[in-house]
Amino acid sequence: MQPLPKELLIAASEGRAGAFERIYRATADYVYSIALRITGDSADAEEVAQDVFLKVHRCLGGFRFEAAFTTWLYRITVNRAVSASRKRSRRRARLVPFDDAIGVEDPRDQTREAIEREGDRARVRTMLEALNPDQRACIVLREMEGMRYDEIAAALRLKINTVRSRIRRAREALVALAKEGGAER
Repeated sequence: MQPLPKELLIAASEGRAGAFERIYRATADYVYSIALRITGDSADAEEVAQDVFLKVHRCLGGFRFEAAFTTWLYRITVNRAVSASRKRSRRRARLVPFDDAIGVEDPRDQTREAIEREGDRARVRTMLEALNPDQRACIVLREMEGMRYDEIAAALRLKINTVRSRIRRAREALVALAKEGGAER
């Protein structure tokens, strides 16, 4: 994601709707992508993205430019996504998904390639969901978003050694899951 001009951020913080819309358009896909990878659910990711932009809109006037805007945006997104993921885990523990309970299958006729691609995505989602939300946030930002350790530490307001530890533990857990076939559904 390209850095946004300071003038645009200032204009949006002064209440100019067009400026905020430009910020939204430039960052919405990225925010959704991070949220989806952390929550593993498109509905939750959409809700997280909405929450993120509400918070950005409310708090942009207090942004002091001490860190990059993208770092601030990452931090908000990851925090909201981790919270949503925790809520979802608590809900899931209490409820059985309706489709699973009645054995509904997707009736659409899909090509073999599309099915394999979706299967790969499902395995990745399943494996990511097996991680705790803090590990998931770090591994998503590192492996899927390509952030450096220092960027992750800044975005999550963590010490760099905490980031390294969470990523190492997440990788170990993912390797163990893959070895035991835990990623298969």
